[in-house]
Amino acid sequence: MHWYGDVLKKYAVFEGRARRAEYWMFTLISLVISVALMFADMALGLGFALEAVYAVAVLLPGLAVGVRRLHDTGRGGWWLLLSLVPLVGWIVLVVLLAQDSAPPNQYGPNPKEAAPASVW
Repeated sequence: MHWYGDVLKKYAVFEGRARRAEYWMFTLISLVISVALMFADMALGLGFALEAVYAVAVLLPGLAVGVRRLHDTGRGGWWLLLSLVPLVGWIVLVVLLAQDSAPPNQYGPNPKEAAPASVW
């Protein structure tokens, strides 16, 4: 669950890099919350009010972590615009977001090679 909190702490940080786990866990947790809010909306008869508020609240952090994930693969954030192309754009974007981290590049050092946090 720390991945979700880490992304929210970097609410609108578009610089740097994000590992695969950070991006995909944020996406998964956000999807689960969205589905739960959809069911709550239906149970309360609110239409999609709660889900819409949540979607607006996580729009900017979702874009930011997507840009940082693309930076980790050595690409610029403009590649997120592929999501505007129906079907093919989404498929290409998922492939790009699922790729392994690139070596150190203009966006910073490889986050996989960062020193692990001390246990003590």
